[in-house]
Amino acid sequence: VQLQASGGGLVQAGDSLRLSCAASGDTFTKYVMGWFRQAPGKGREFVAAVSWNPGSTYYADSVKGRFTVSRDKAKNTVYLQMNSLKPEDTAVYYCNANLRSGSYWGQGTQVTVSS
Repeated sequence: VQLQASGGGLVQAGDSLRLSCAASGDTFTKYVMGWFRQAPGKGREFVAAVSWNPGSTYYADSVKGRFTVSRDKAKNTVYLQMNSLKPEDTAVYYCNANLRSGSYWGQGTQVTVSS
């Protein structure tokens, strides 16, 4: 199983970014896919997740109303639309997939928000 994340970058406060995470390999049974992040000097924290079926979504309080997680079942891809970005959103964002075969992580993509 491989998770390929993309879409990070350097933006200004108030801007938007969309992260993508494409899953490949033995991903037939997917339960939940989502995003975590890790800021410098801090632990990894949950950001958002979506259940593959029926598509229920979950968010950390810090991103509710600003971030939207979604999935494209045909493309085996999960997205994180991030709006109204703040400097405190600066972190490496990791994609996570919980499958029948186990839990998997992507390589991380850097998001930097300048004030």
